Amino acid sequence: MSFAYHLTVTVHVLAAMLWLGGMIFFAVVGAPVLRGIEDERFRAELFEALGVAFRRVGWSCIVILVVTGIGQLHFRGWWGMDVWRSETFRHSPAVRAFMWKMIAVAVMIVISSVHDFVLGPKAGRLPAGSAEARKVRGHAAWLARLNALVGVVLVYLAVRVARGG
Repeated sequence: MSFAYHLTVTVHVLAAMLWLGGMIFFAVVGAPVLRGIEDERFRAELFEALGVAFRRVGWSCIVILVVTGIGQLHFRGWWGMDVWRSETFRHSPAVRAFMWKMIAVAVMIVISSVHDFVLGPKAGRLPAGSAEARKVRGHAAWLARLNALVGVVLVYLAVRVARGG
């Protein structure tokens, strides 16, 4: 494989590490530390500031992952309708893993969109400490955890694709 292919894979892996690592860090370290802050208004402001900052990073990573993923398809010879017309190719273990990975990518994008553009902003508009704010933040937290789990599944499927299924 070429230098360009290896560079594309490297950037893809780094973007995945930043996106998934950031989510896991926030869930395991950031959120528990923030929940320990007694001042509800200050805690909500910090959650929102960190969420907005990570939203930019996360969506940048998603764009990079899509672009570098398409690049990898091209370099591997999987880009284009000719290859997908082959019955043998379409039913290979690597392609089956790839298709499951694409389903997981779609799920991840939907979950991220709801979390980042619906629940997150709604939580930020609600009065800190109110019952409704706690409820919305709880839903956002569960979506974030689910998205991290989908991210782990994506890594597993990526390994399957890279190793031939």
